[in-house]
Amino acid sequence: MLHHHRPAPADGVARWTGRIVQAYAVWLVVATLLVPLHLPVVRTIARLLSVTNVPTFPSVFSAVLVAVVASGLVRGQRAALWFVVWVWQVPKILELAVVLVLLGLQRFRPSLFESVEDTWSVPTWHFVPGVVGIGIVVMLVASRNAFPARLTPGAWWQALVVLVGGVATSALLTFLTLTTVVWHGHGVGSAVVWSLRVATGRSPGPHLHGPAWLALASGALSAAFLVLAIIVFMRAAPHDGARVADDELAVRRMLARDRRGDSLGYFATRDDRAVVLSADGRAAVSYNVVAGVALAAGDPLGTKDAWPDAIRLWQAHARTYGWVPAVLAASEAGAAAYARAGLRALVMGDEAVIGTRAFSLGDPDSGRLRRTVEHARRAGLHVLVRRQDDVPADELAQLTTAADTWRHGEVERGFSMALGRLGDARDGRAVVVTAHAPTGEVVGLLTFVPWGRRGLSLDVMRRSPDAAAGVTELMVTTLVERSSALGVDEVSLNFAMFRETFEHGARIGATLPQRVARRVLLVASRWWQLDSLYRANEKYRPAWSPRLLCYDNPAQLTQVLLAAGLAEGFVPGLPSCFCLPSRSCHRQGFVATPAHVDAVRALEAEVLEPRVVAPQLSEQQRVRHAKLEVLRGAGMEPYPAAVPRTVAVADVALLMGATTAGVRGPAEAAVGTLPDTLAVSVVGRVVRVRDHGGVIFADVREEGREVQVMLTADRPDARAQVWRQAVDLADVVSVTGDVVRTARGTVTVHARSWTMAAKSLVPPPRKHGAGGVSARSRHVEIALDERALHRVTARAAAVRALRETLAARGYLEVETPVLQRVHGGANARPFTTHINAYDLDLTLRIAPELFLKRLCVGGVPRVFEIARNFRNEGVDGTHNPEFTALEAYEAHGDYTTMRTLAQDLVVAAAVAVHGEPVVPLPDGGTLRVDGPWPVVTVHEAVSRATGTHVDAGTDVTVLAELCARHGIEHSRRATAGELVTELYEELVEGSTVAPTFYTDFPVETSPLTRQHRDDPRLAERWDLVAFGTELGTAYTELTDPVVQRERLTAQSLAAAAGDPEAMEVDDEFLDALGFGMVPTGGIGLGVDRLVMLVLGAPIRDVLTFPFTRPDPRLRRASVDA
Repeated sequence: MLHHHRPAPADGVARWTGRIVQAYAVWLVVATLLVPLHLPVVRTIARLLSVTNVPTFPSVFSAVLVAVVASGLVRGQRAALWFVVWVWQVPKILELAVVLVLLGLQRFRPSLFESVEDTWSVPTWHFVPGVVGIGIVVMLVASRNAFPARLTPGAWWQALVVLVGGVATSALLTFLTLTTVVWHGHGVGSAVVWSLRVATGRSPGPHLHGPAWLALASGALSAAFLVLAIIVFMRAAPHDGARVADDELAVRRMLARDRRGDSLGYFATRDDRAVVLSADGRAAVSYNVVAGVALAAGDPLGTKDAWPDAIRLWQAHARTYGWVPAVLAASEAGAAAYARAGLRALVMGDEAVIGTRAFSLGDPDSGRLRRTVEHARRAGLHVLVRRQDDVPADELAQLTTAADTWRHGEVERGFSMALGRLGDARDGRAVVVTAHAPTGEVVGLLTFVPWGRRGLSLDVMRRSPDAAAGVTELMVTTLVERSSALGVDEVSLNFAMFRETFEHGARIGATLPQRVARRVLLVASRWWQLDSLYRANEKYRPAWSPRLLCYDNPAQLTQVLLAAGLAEGFVPGLPSCFCLPSRSCHRQGFVATPAHVDAVRALEAEVLEPRVVAPQLSEQQRVRHAKLEVLRGAGMEPYPAAVPRTVAVADVALLMGATTAGVRGPAEAAVGTLPDTLAVSVVGRVVRVRDHGGVIFADVREEGREVQVMLTADRPDARAQVWRQAVDLADVVSVTGDVVRTARGTVTVHARSWTMAAKSLVPPPRKHGAGGVSARSRHVEIALDERALHRVTARAAAVRALRETLAARGYLEVETPVLQRVHGGANARPFTTHINAYDLDLTLRIAPELFLKRLCVGGVPRVFEIARNFRNEGVDGTHNPEFTALEAYEAHGDYTTMRTLAQDLVVAAAVAVHGEPVVPLPDGGTLRVDGPWPVVTVHEAVSRATGTHVDAGTDVTVLAELCARHGIEHSRRATAGELVTELYEELVEGSTVAPTFYTDFPVETSPLTRQHRDDPRLAERWDLVAFGTELGTAYTELTDPVVQRERLTAQSLAAAAGDPEAMEVDDEFLDALGFGMVPTGGIGLGVDRLVMLVLGAPIRDVLTFPFTRPDPRLRRASVDA
């Protein structure tokens, strides 16, 4: 139960006053039953309780009177407050005052009492009610603002008419009965007197005698009219009018702007609901008044941060009219908001929501539903799914008639999840699903109202009594199947009351209270649709969303439940003639005019129409956007189709040198025949500008090389003024001019003309180079930092060297699937996705190994793939979720021959980047990698690192002690091999600098590797490590399909036990392996890590576009659909 509100002192007084008077009403009921059994005890208790001046001696009249007053107090009616003060408290206070005056006179003026025989005295007990009454009056008057509820205008005279008329009716009926049936021996006048006395509750006197039963009946009838008069007097003011058109427009505006919101939100547009808006108009509570309860349904509308204000104003509005605030079917988020405002919350049940993307009739758990749907299809039924606007008006009218005809009962059920206006022109976006018999006759109907932008919520569900079984299931599943065409992701179905009770009570091992509760609900389901609704929804395997009932005072819960039952149609309503204005059985609905319908449709067209949200521009960006018009005004297109370019920036200096020497230089081959005037056109990005007034110098960059351009006033076609007005740093320009040398010898293009090649609307960072540009703006870094460009070209050279090396050895490059049904080939956590076409859960490839081995089975002797792999794991200096790996397999090879291949590949990459077989060291030096690399067994390496001899036979307890000594955490169930691997990874791998092969790992950590041919406790595997990073691994591949199945089964068991990195059993791979695979060696190298080694850079620098979180400071343009 949620409850988070601390009331003000006056609210506390009001709350406890109502509770205390309610307790007195309960006492009067109980005491009335106890009078025949223990009258003295009842009198004693009544006397003790009378200290508060509330009626305490039991009678039906007193019990009803106190209960009515208590109800008014709980609802905050000020009339009930004044009734307590003037009727119950003030008379006792006046009595106390009279007694005190008489006692004072007796003491100070005894002569006034000389005729009295005995001394007049009053027991002390008689003073207590008056004193208590003073305290109660003071407290209630001080707290009167907590009783704001108004009375109906004219309540005073209306109550008087009821009272006088009722007593007169009682007297008349008594007189008629007396004179015509039982009166004997007296005249008409005596009969009139006797009737009036007993009807007004007075003694008939000693001389008039009538039957006691008639006197009792007359008094009871008069008492009933007295209670009715009190009810009329204390009833709340009538509602302040029906919904107005502006309210609905405000509600629809909130709904249209909420992309998802509450699935019940659209039902706030019901015509029998009123709306209370927050002060700023950004949120609202929609409600109806039922049985004196201001009954809201679903969550508040609008912006969540404005919900508290809307709830507060709704509560104040309810208190003003004396209504009990309550909420039906709030979500958990909505209930939390209401709880913060002081309401309590109870779970009612759950709403069934179908996710259309995950739903499939082909699912194994949907067998019964699938058979039901197929039965309906075999009966010849077909289904149409349309927006209401697409249904012809005459057909829509027929559907409305059919819905009324097929309805069970005379009253349309539903308040929280029903709209109640099928076919209304305002609901054009509603979806109508119809089932048709082979003759074309409509035999089933579903309608759904919009839920946010991409959801639907069930409104009407009807079927013909003559329809084939399964018609409803066919309509629902057809809607889900066609949801993508409607742009629908979620469908809200019916609401299942007490779902958890049904579910828990039906489980094996359910407790006795759970089974009993379920049995009680099953009995209740004979009259109300409880179990049937739960089962009708459960077959679709929906997601269940809790719905809660929110109420204010536990004492009002019965009234709230009655109001909910009346609103939803489960409890029959009273005829309208018995409904008081404040407790309307059914509010008069709002009638929409044609002008209002047009306004609704125009509003939705305006708000729901997809529109472009303009990006939020900085001041610099706005200035650059303005310069677009400056360029166009000068006759220059900021983004032309082509610009002049005769040479690359890098060739300008070579051209100058070749011409000065009078010979053709090496640049001639690149640029063709040199013009005699050395006129060139270059294109580059402006990186620096120096404006000296009469002359402008600018440096432009292309492919990491720069050249200076110069604009002077003596060349008007150069348009230096336009340059000043329109060109910014980072703009790409085309400059045509003569290649010259300045006085300082700088090669310069003296501009004859220029044009914009691409105007940059995004300013460059204040600095560029190392650390100046984040990975989010890698394009800027490449454009402005030659080192970033070098890393891109170096990576391409290294990858090309890998391909060429393998191709020279006869390896065939292939491509294998990225989307895979089973994740295998490595111990790693995969990314998961879903393919709608086949309704299958898939994973992104974590390694291409298993598919490449199937090619080896097929007879491809040497095969490799440079593959993009994906692992849903951490990100650090050596790991990225998306990475590139090289895997190669060679028939008749083993892990020894793969060592040679690995070194050759590393050397080839180093030579491709540096021109020689070297890699950079952290201190700035280089390390040659063309010599022999160390080969060390894992156990030997661990022995060196720990100073303790470790081999394949070392006991697990010794290894556990070594782990504890070095602060390495491990599982208590870890095997010896797993502990050795932990020690290796923590103590050996990170301290390795020069490239080193670590060989012969424990077999239990290498499920895809062949056992060592000399020691079955080991696996023929090595890891290549350099500079603390694993670069790759190689195996003598496991070709025994029986052993491979055993190992993958063990991995699958680990996955079932909760290991997210364990591999699954790939039966297709095992089947292929069973076909026979020759002895094979396999290698896997991390391409990203290899480039890191060759360049001496972290992983984020060698990835062209590493994954980054979105920059929260940037707001891009988007389409709000």
